Amino acid sequence: MSGSILYIHGFNSAPASTKACQLVEVMARLGLSDQLQVPALHHHPRQAIGQLEQAITELGRPLLVGSSLGGYYATHLAERHGLKALLVNPAVSPHRMFDGYLGTQKNLYTDETWELTHDHVTALAELEVPAPWDPQRYQVWLQTGDETLDYRHAQQYYRACALRIQAGGDHSFQGFAQQLPALLSFAGIGADLYQAIDFTSL
Repeated sequence: MSGSILYIHGFNSAPASTKACQLVEVMARLGLSDQLQVPALHHHPRQAIGQLEQAITELGRPLLVGSSLGGYYATHLAERHGLKALLVNPAVSPHRMFDGYLGTQKNLYTDETWELTHDHVTALAELEVPAPWDPQRYQVWLQTGDETLDYRHAQQYYRACALRIQAGGDHSFQGFAQQLPALLSFAGIGADLYQAIDFTSL
């Protein structure tokens, strides 16, 4: 489906996150809600990837938009299926960071509690792919003020791709709504459809 988008939220996040909601609102205004999926991902990577594979099948060849851990998932899936991906403050090798996080976790939006185990970490490691080299298929949006992930790891890993690095900001990516025209364009949605939208009001 031309112009379809699969939004992939991050660790302990949900479809209720700010960026996801802004994207949902814009696609609804454009009358394109059926071309967007924002699945509520299972906390275990193997089940999450299964959900995302199903969504890709339903959407055709969507643009993958991944935030944080979702950026890691998006990279794996983009490489597997030859899809385009737009990554927002993406996690690089997250399995190397999670050793200190083993144990009880709580989803920031749903209040669901769950156990982060060594099997989660192993499953994440299995998804690692070599650094992408095709700049036509990737956009990587980073903010240097990211308090959760060091943006330089992504800058290095995705160095062959189209990088957009903004000074300041934070892990949630400040000003995401104002950048949505670039996202829609990358998804193949014509500017004539969204030029009347005031993105600063989202």
